[in-house]
Amino acid sequence: MKFETFSSGIYTNQYQYKSFLPTTVNREWYWEDPQINTLLERASRALAELDAFTLIVPDVDLFIHMHIVKEANTSSRIEGTQTEMEEALMKISQIAPEKRDDWQEVQNYIQAMNEAIAALATLPLSTRLLRQTHETLMQGVRGRTKSPGQFRRSQNWIGGSNLNNAAYIPPHPDEVVGLMSDLEKFWHNDQIYVPDLIRIAIS
Repeated sequence: MKFETFSSGIYTNQYQYKSFLPTTVNREWYWEDPQINTLLERASRALAELDAFTLIVPDVDLFIHMHIVKEANTSSRIEGTQTEMEEALMKISQIAPEKRDDWQEVQNYIQAMNEAIAALATLPLSTRLLRQTHETLMQGVRGRTKSPGQFRRSQNWIGGSNLNNAAYIPPHPDEVVGLMSDLEKFWHNDQIYVPDLIRIAIS
């Protein structure tokens, strides 16, 4: 698939609305834009520098832990969670009662990330691992009743008050398992020659 002519997907008719169906990605990819090669080189060099940096950090485990805490804090804000970096490092007894729900969401994120990293020592990157991580993420917080660790079984949407005025409607639930399976095959397909950073970007 050529980047320059790639179509991200189509809209498919459902009952009284249209949902977006992404194009499958498990295929060979190539491009003509030389800027992509330049960006790929820069990204690879930056990763190499980061890898070298870990060799001189006195406590690389602490460095990684702090990065995960920062990532958890930043990402959780997308969902409306309001927890400061300093609070994420505190014990729950030190957190004001009205902020403990938000604090727990950040802690779940940290735990989920740590468990996923540890699991990669024995498991491949997979939809199974993603679902396990999601289950940890949702334990005891908002969303815990919405099938944590499972692919969704109902139609959701983004923006607007209903499906009729939504800004974006993701794939129909019947399509989700197949799309995720295609993505997982793409991660591990050794019959195509796509740099890892490109696979990450597409994913």
